[in-house]
Amino acid sequence: MEKTVNQKAWFLVLPVLVLVAFSAVIPLMTVVNYSVQDTFGNNQFFWAGLEWFEDMLSSQRMWDALARQAIFSAIILAIEIPLGIIVALNMPKRGFWASLCLVLMSLPLLIPWNVVGTIWQIFGRVDIGLLGHTLDALGISYNYTQDIRAAWVTVIVMDVWHWTSLVALLAYAGLQSIPDAYYQAAKIDQASRWAVFRYIELPKMAGVLMIAILLRFMDSFMIYTEPFVVTGGGPGNATTFLSIDLVKMALGQFDLGPAAAFSIMYFLVILLISWVFYTVMVNLDKREGK
Repeated sequence: MEKTVNQKAWFLVLPVLVLVAFSAVIPLMTVVNYSVQDTFGNNQFFWAGLEWFEDMLSSQRMWDALARQAIFSAIILAIEIPLGIIVALNMPKRGFWASLCLVLMSLPLLIPWNVVGTIWQIFGRVDIGLLGHTLDALGISYNYTQDIRAAWVTVIVMDVWHWTSLVALLAYAGLQSIPDAYYQAAKIDQASRWAVFRYIELPKMAGVLMIAILLRFMDSFMIYTEPFVVTGGGPGNATTFLSIDLVKMALGQFDLGPAAAFSIMYFLVILLISWVFYTVMVNLDKREGK
């Protein structure tokens, strides 16, 4: 006797699918349409085929922006993941102080991205900013609008300040899921602190850390508002990441065809790397389930 499957639950998902279609799929199809056509205005389009994709693949400008973006994301992950783990390991486990730490760690995540950029833009100014004025008083040359190293340091520190809390909270959630019996057994065996971290805490945090890496990679690879507000992509093109370069191409130069092809390749790169992370997470969960 065949088992009857009730498919009525799909009607509950239907509104979400319709919303996604209007907010994501339809705009994506519009971008695809622009990427294979050319226009001279007056809503007149001409078939261009893969011309814009070929131009973008041979464009040194795109590859330079991609290199800056990859370097920025790599630095962000190399700093925020270990720092978030260290913060989570040193947070109180229970009681009032644990609740207070969780609230304080959540505060940076609640600040809008444009406000974060404005805060650090003012914070780093030599004339009125606390950071810029202090460094100037100490005789340290710091000008994020003219010095490339200062601009990079400012953008990186700003992102670390804003998003390390997310990694710390995820790692903390993973630590809280570890039964006390594991620590008691390690204490009986006189395991070192490093051994406890290596063989108990780190494996239990592996799943949430992969989620943290995935989220931080996607966000850092698509970052736009904060560096645009602080540096505007400068000095020169030093902090012109992929998203900033794409906006300049589409809105500043009104090159809709190249910008559409650029955005599709941008989307595919993020999708590919995210799929790799997801595959690793699934395989990790399967190994833990055995």
